[in-house]
Amino acid sequence: MTQRITLAEYRAAPARRKPRVEREHYEQVALFTWAKLQEKAIPELALLFAIPNGGKRDKRTAARLKAEGVKAGVSDTFLAVARARYHGLFIELKAEGGRPTQSQIDWARAVTAQGYCACFCHGAEQAKKAILTYLRYGPPLGEGVE
Repeated sequence: MTQRITLAEYRAAPARRKPRVEREHYEQVALFTWAKLQEKAIPELALLFAIPNGGKRDKRTAARLKAEGVKAGVSDTFLAVARARYHGLFIELKAEGGRPTQSQIDWARAVTAQGYCACFCHGAEQAKKAILTYLRYGPPLGEGVE
């Protein structure tokens, strides 16, 4: 039987720290759990979805996914809602202390040049703030890529 803990409890348990990729998983799960719970109040959140581009895979699966169009650097999530001059919001979600790769930075710059907003967020809380700011006012100030 698996014991469930809250995200706050998980973060407060440094002795049981998971690898960065697994911490990012928990942050993304927290973000999408919040979004699902808020859909009635903020219907646009139904248009938030994950892009399963990363993670460890065996060589056969990686080759198959690459042939299907998976690309390095593509952001973790996308909010398909236009605001201000932007067509939508790409979010690269990082665990605390995580840094974007060069391919992730290049992707964010490329989609920004095409009229999308792109940002890097450390943790679910920062991603929530970025989404709410974007939905209210347009791009999250100070977090976009130019």
